[in-house]
Amino acid sequence: MTWAAAHIHSASDARRLAKKRLPWMIFDYIDGSAGEETGAKRNRAALDAATLRPRILQNVSERSLSTTLFGKPSQRPFGIAPMGMCNLSGVGADLMLARLAAKYQVPHGVSTVASTPMEKIIEVAEGHAWFQLYFSGDGVGTFKLVERAKAAGYETLVLTADVPEVGRRPRELRHGFKMPFRIGPKQFIDFALHPHWSLSALFAGKPQMANFDMDGYEFDRTESRARADWDTLKRLRDAWDGNLVVKGVLDVDDAVSLRNAGVDAVQVSSHGARQLESAPSPFSLLPAMRAALGPDYPIFFDSGLRSGEDALKALHAGADYVFFGRALQFAIAAGGEAGLAKLWDVFSDELSIAMAQTGLTKLP
Repeated sequence: MTWAAAHIHSASDARRLAKKRLPWMIFDYIDGSAGEETGAKRNRAALDAATLRPRILQNVSERSLSTTLFGKPSQRPFGIAPMGMCNLSGVGADLMLARLAAKYQVPHGVSTVASTPMEKIIEVAEGHAWFQLYFSGDGVGTFKLVERAKAAGYETLVLTADVPEVGRRPRELRHGFKMPFRIGPKQFIDFALHPHWSLSALFAGKPQMANFDMDGYEFDRTESRARADWDTLKRLRDAWDGNLVVKGVLDVDDAVSLRNAGVDAVQVSSHGARQLESAPSPFSLLPAMRAALGPDYPIFFDSGLRSGEDALKALHAGADYVFFGRALQFAIAAGGEAGLAKLWDVFSDELSIAMAQTGLTKLP
């Protein structure tokens, strides 16, 4: 285990170490949120305010963190959220996450803008990968990606629906963050002051968006995605015979309409507060979502999670499964694959200990 990995005892440790190693532009791309970032604070405040009920004398000596997901076993009730350009956090990050997914039989959310081809990721993940889809432009390229994911063997498609326009993230804008990189004097100085990251990136080659080598389709991260509507969803449902999840759901009426439209699960999420600063805390909506959708309909959750206790709170509040995001990238930036494994163990230990403290031998 590396020195840095050995010093990761929490998600905040991973973030602190990553901040030292990453160029400012990269750190703020991963860490930043929309506007003045009050949405991110609201997400954390809601989770922090929630409490768990301690129980005693329950014989919790044997506990299981396993669950099922779309009828298949998963060794943890948490997976890997789709995150764009993960290889910015560390060379080979996409495949580190894929190997973790294979080891624990958890879903690795593969972003439309991943920096490793979707085919390679699902191969390394041994099938434990879900493809996350953005609708973009007129949708022609989007449906090409759907066919490509199907051909690669993906069984679950996740439509991210909360980005009709890309949110304004001032930290990104101040650094001039763009993909592909445009290197000016400011960025050159930033990279020069972070030689560990810069030299690794130089030898590995500049990270690229790897899923856009199709004829006639180039992805523009800032392109409007505003044309997507309920007819788009119907076309997608007709084109995809696997599991279909819609991510970015923050309205109960929308969730019910999605269920009625044949969507297999909803993911309650504010995109990590990166889109609409004034969005409500997704965690605060889980009880209402569960009440409206009934006890058996799958509800997934992400946004603001930083610990195994957070995961348990979300499961108690109505989620069936949760996803960690940027904290995993920080662990990679801090300590590479060893850092990722260490933080995953931290999350698992935190969850197991919280279950013991609250009298649980199996997940709620």
